[in-house]
Amino acid sequence: MKKTLVSALTTALVVGAASTTFAAANPFSDVPADHWAYDAVSQLAADGVIEGYGDTTFRGNQNITRYEMAQMIAKAMAKSDVSAADKALIDKLAAEFSDELNNLGVRVSNLERNADMVKWTGEARYTYTSKRDEDTNGKKTKDNADKLQFRLYPTAEVNNNWHVKARLTANTDMSSDKGDDGNVKLTYVYAEGQYGNFDVKLGKQELFSTADAGLVVDDYFSGAAVTFGKDFKTTLEAGRWNLENANDKINTVAKTFDNAANYQGAEFNYGPNKLRLGASYRHFNSAAFTAVNTYSNGTSKSDDANIWSVGAGYKFDHNWDLFGAFAQNTEADNYDTAHNIQLSYKGTDIANKGTWGAYAAYRYFGQNVALFPTYDTFQTNTKGWEVGASYVPFKNVYTALEYFDGKNLATDRDANTLFGRVSYFF
Repeated sequence: MKKTLVSALTTALVVGAASTTFAAANPFSDVPADHWAYDAVSQLAADGVIEGYGDTTFRGNQNITRYEMAQMIAKAMAKSDVSAADKALIDKLAAEFSDELNNLGVRVSNLERNADMVKWTGEARYTYTSKRDEDTNGKKTKDNADKLQFRLYPTAEVNNNWHVKARLTANTDMSSDKGDDGNVKLTYVYAEGQYGNFDVKLGKQELFSTADAGLVVDDYFSGAAVTFGKDFKTTLEAGRWNLENANDKINTVAKTFDNAANYQGAEFNYGPNKLRLGASYRHFNSAAFTAVNTYSNGTSKSDDANIWSVGAGYKFDHNWDLFGAFAQNTEADNYDTAHNIQLSYKGTDIANKGTWGAYAAYRYFGQNVALFPTYDTFQTNTKGWEVGASYVPFKNVYTALEYFDGKNLATDRDANTLFGRVSYFF
């Protein structure tokens, strides 16, 4: 699934052309049907590494030429996302058919290596969100969102250490049958350099803290980040973050100011075993904070947000996991804390049909610290309980259902959210 369209076409063209050229010039001897290579290639085909003759079959009861076998091995050697067991099989086959591969190697592997420098993956996602609130007069309100989203993820190899990664996103409102005026949005794009335990990112990239698991913010900022360490990891970040992506109390006033806040952050994580610990600090500076009504009690309004967060998790076994986090904005006078505790059971793997997971959580979102949390059921300035479950009915198809039942922190009125999602990955 992850092999690029360009790579697949290149392989087909090159191998197809080579077949015409070499079949007559190199009449390799047959590989008998009981040769050990048949079992090896059958295993690789079952694991999805190769596709036999291209028609999704492998004719294990027929003799084939050593050249045909070499074609299949060449395809397998071009794959990078294979298991250790499959890699061992590929290496063993390559050694057995080294002469035939030498005839094909320069023409096939070089072209495939260059073609695979750019890889594409993607997702088609449908979501349904229903938010039901109660105002101060007890009147119930309902806000439904019925959306379809298409994402493409290109990854380009610059060299052995550097890659460029991006995401292209298009949205459609299903209820109105209207998209974003036909626009495709560049959600993020950054260059990433990896040197052992040192990693650097430059560009528009993820703004997310592993320490608090997205309790404060889960978005993207423009700037630079460096991460270093093995068991104990340190991350340092600096750049600008657009406040129009923040919660509705902040983004409403941000539109009348400079939308982008200056941002600096530091994060520390430790978790080599079942126990994991983390702490982070984020500083945002924007005049927009001075216009948030509940941000400060005094006449002197602060244009800073200094947010500290800590988190801890423990994985009891392969099934059960407990995680909790706390965050506080030391510059805000009201709604300045957020916390979350979640117990998870099992989990989904989109490559494995039938896998599933479930969780129960309690969440508290002070609006001046939970700027844009990761949760799909999030409502600004709320607290309450949440339950959810996910399931993979077919390979690369993900489904989820989540429900939040809570109260608004300011009014103590009901705030409920129902969320559903179906994703198709390719």
